[in-house]
This record gives sequence, C-alpha cells and structure tokens, in this order.
Amino acid sequence: MAPVEPAGRCRVEVVYGAAPGTVERLTVELAPGATVLHALRASGLLERHPEIDLGSQRIGIWGRLKSLSDPVRDRDRVEVYRGLKVDPKEARRLRLRGQKQR
Repeated sequence: MAPVEPAGRCRVEVVYGAAPGTVERLTVELAPGATVLHALRASGLLERHPEIDLGSQRIGIWGRLKSLSDPVRDRDRVEVYRGLKVDPKEARRLRLRGQKQR
C-alpha cells in the first residue's frame, strides 16, 4: 500500500537532463496551489544548474508544455527541456555519412 500523504500536500517529481544520457530526478512536497515555478525552486535544481534559463527554456508536465504559473497536482512530473544542439534530421544525415565512409 502507498504511504499516505499529509492532508493538502502533494508530491511532484522534477526532472532535468543536464547532458545526454544523464537525468536528475528529485521529488518535492508542495502545499496546495503550488505552481511549476514553486516546484522548480523547491527542488534546488535552479541553484545546481545555473545554465537553466527560465526565460528561454521550455518546461512541461508529462510532456505537455506549461508555463511557470501553471498549477501542479499530486504525482505530476515537471520536466525542464534542454535546447537541441543539432537538428535531429541533420544528426541522422551526419551518422549515415559517417557509416558510408567506413
């Protein structure tokens, strides 16, 4: 049986992949009415990763884009998305070109 949360509290997971192949997952407990921004601040992610720019990076909940002022619910997963360094189509072309040269 799952542990019972204190009345009115919600657990939210905050996820950020600082580099390819690495994922940082943190679980935070928040008060009712908390927002995406509250979850990010409570996680300490912004202090550990100063490269996160909330003005330009996209944030989502379960793969859907959200704003910092959107509310979070119990068991939500707040995701901080990194920008792409290379267009996926171009990366595939480069891989294929490399395979042909071998």
